[in-house]
Amino acid sequence: MTIAVLGATGGQGGAVVTALLEAGRAVRAVVRDPGSGRAKALAAAGAEVVPGDLFYAASLAEAFRGSTAAFAVTTPFQDGLDAEVAQGAAIVRAAADAALPHLVLASVASADRGTGIPHFETKARTEELLAASGLPATVVAPTYFYDNALGVPDEVAAGLLTMALPGDTPLQQVARQDLGRVVAEIVADPDRWTGQRIEVAGDDPTPVRMAAEIGRAAGGTVAFRQTPLEDLRTTSPDMFAMFSYLAHTGYQVDLAALRAQFPGVPWTSYGAWAATQEWPTPRG
Repeated sequence: MTIAVLGATGGQGGAVVTALLEAGRAVRAVVRDPGSGRAKALAAAGAEVVPGDLFYAASLAEAFRGSTAAFAVTTPFQDGLDAEVAQGAAIVRAAADAALPHLVLASVASADRGTGIPHFETKARTEELLAASGLPATVVAPTYFYDNALGVPDEVAAGLLTMALPGDTPLQQVARQDLGRVVAEIVADPDRWTGQRIEVAGDDPTPVRMAAEIGRAAGGTVAFRQTPLEDLRTTSPDMFAMFSYLAHTGYQVDLAALRAQFPGVPWTSYGAWAATQEWPTPRG
């Protein structure tokens, strides 16, 4: 069994590579630049590293050939929304051209609910294209990632965590390593999971609890401060739409049912995740 992993040097793809290697699977890491430091680290960890470009179906099909399954992830944050749609189309075309036995596509939770959130809608378009193709596939749809909190070290150093959400609103989230473990279980049992869409979350802390857990891990006090949602309307319409949805509707993963489906996943809590990260010591 050889599993091809697109985006292997990124957050989601990297977590999938780690989980597959831990499970004893042969991994073909598909990267844009096999000579990069991250690609070399994957090779040192035991993965086969091959070139592939998310915009070119032919290169992806070559990487898929001979694979038992593949994990694919697209992103709108580097090249834009239209680019993400193009990436999705290239992945589906490549899987068909290579007669890939099983494609596991990463989307986002609630993408199938018509949220109107731009980067959810682009993933929904790829899901629709995949469904229309008739390819044997599984969609994994993670919620918000714990790791998003790592992007504000200056805030933590100042003893703050800010978000455009009310402090008492639960926010379903997941550790990337747990998403990787879910994917490892899916590719190990394709007959069970082909044709399914699986939304993935590990915990649902409120922003107030997130701040408290980060403060505990950082060795100080971190307070939560809600930022005005309206500030995002013009600066980032995509984030405005997303946080509006999260504030008023939110992800709707059945956490108990998910745990029953994947009993082998340890399901890292937000506090346990925070305790393993490197944080600046909060001032004050």
